[in-house]
Amino acid sequence: MAIYKRTIFVINPKFQYYFAFVICSLVFIASLIYPFTIYDLYAKVIALQPDRAQELLANRQNLLTLLMILQVAFVGVVFVVCIFLSHKIAGPLHKLKNYLLNIRQGGEITPLYFRKGDNFHDVADEVSLTMEYFNEQRSQDFGYLEEVSSFIANLSLVVPEDKKPILNEIQRRLSEIQSRYQN
Repeated sequence: MAIYKRTIFVINPKFQYYFAFVICSLVFIASLIYPFTIYDLYAKVIALQPDRAQELLANRQNLLTLLMILQVAFVGVVFVVCIFLSHKIAGPLHKLKNYLLNIRQGGEITPLYFRKGDNFHDVADEVSLTMEYFNEQRSQDFGYLEEVSSFIANLSLVVPEDKKPILNEIQRRLSEIQSRYQN
């Protein structure tokens, strides 16, 4: 289980910070209704009780200050939660990107797995099935290439000397293709 432990939570900073910024902005804008409502409510109460205006103004200022501090703290908590949630998206995409890069660079094709708790397990399953399908197709194609190679070898015994360079070139290219994709 320790192999799958998360140690880095910001895998794709551009996406994750953007995601967190958008959500935090929406939360901040939505939570502005409370300070404005309290400000307006206190203004009406002060208009009704002008003799207590100083006390009510001080109370309003203290309450609004407390609300702003709470709002900033809440947005901070939302930001951290957004980083964790976006990591469950960015992490699997990062792993998928590295998986495909590894295959393109000649690495072994193995099943793709995401960590427990990450999103898109169905994508990992589909990628694994697709890669398995490609492996099967490649195996069949290599079997056919081996047959073709043996046919060409047999043909080279009976064709005229002037045609043998063409068959040798075909044979060389087939060998090159086979060696390029052998694991």
